[in-house]
Amino acid sequence: MKKIVTLFTIMLLAFMASACGSSSNSKQSGESITAVGSSALQPLVEAAGEQYQTEHLGVFINVQGGGSGTGLSQIQQGAVDIGNSDLFAEEKPGINAKKLVDHKVAVVGIAPIVNPDVGVKNVTMAQLQQIFLGQITNWKQLGGKNVPIVLVNRAQGSGTRATFEKWVLQGKQPVAAQEQDSTGMVRQIVGSTPGAISYVAFSYIDKTVQSLSVDGVAPTDTNVTTNRWRIWSYEHMYTKGQPRGLTKQFLAYIMSSPIQKKLVQKMGYIPMTQMKVVRDASGHVSKQ
Repeated sequence: MKKIVTLFTIMLLAFMASACGSSSNSKQSGESITAVGSSALQPLVEAAGEQYQTEHLGVFINVQGGGSGTGLSQIQQGAVDIGNSDLFAEEKPGINAKKLVDHKVAVVGIAPIVNPDVGVKNVTMAQLQQIFLGQITNWKQLGGKNVPIVLVNRAQGSGTRATFEKWVLQGKQPVAAQEQDSTGMVRQIVGSTPGAISYVAFSYIDKTVQSLSVDGVAPTDTNVTTNRWRIWSYEHMYTKGQPRGLTKQFLAYIMSSPIQKKLVQKMGYIPMTQMKVVRDASGHVSKQ
């Protein structure tokens, strides 16, 4: 009888240990994915990742910047799970778009920003182009204060820079100027440097800088949705082939209605469902 009780006790303990272990493993799977690329998209992916990790214990969403060029090259090499980009893969030389799958998760408007003391609030598209080509060098030429214009550019490989140059400079090369990898650093420099001008995603605009209207059109979400404001891009999350596992689940999470309606808009991005136009990789715009 004693042996039977002892055997029963051992079996019971083994079962309990197994059950506890199974519960622990289900909650702490140890899965992780890495998303790299666009700094314009980075805040949204980080915030969504943090929420996802809170709701799904035991997974880790690693998010890094580096620019759209880095995101596209890294995903093409298979070095990461997701490549974040402000550009279509077709727009980036050296990227084979046919091997990548595009997941458009939001739209971002990009606006020129200036130091608040320049004394100018609106420019024409031609004037904005002339500023970055080095043909207008003082704010007094635009009716502002007698302050030299200080250009701050994004670094090569930045999707924000490529979008700005495509729609503002129309293929022309900007004059040489200081370059910054970080959008946050760009904003900080513009806000603290007299006469400074650069460009950032709408989500980065705060009270330390002033955005410029262009041709009398304000940089607002509403104007982006109808293409009245033309300096905008999709936020792409590329995968190499169809996503699987945690990557597929996380992308579905970002595209879910609660995230699109709350987090995306709250953070200064435009939900895909609000767009009234569609734009392809060649820049052709049509009604949605």
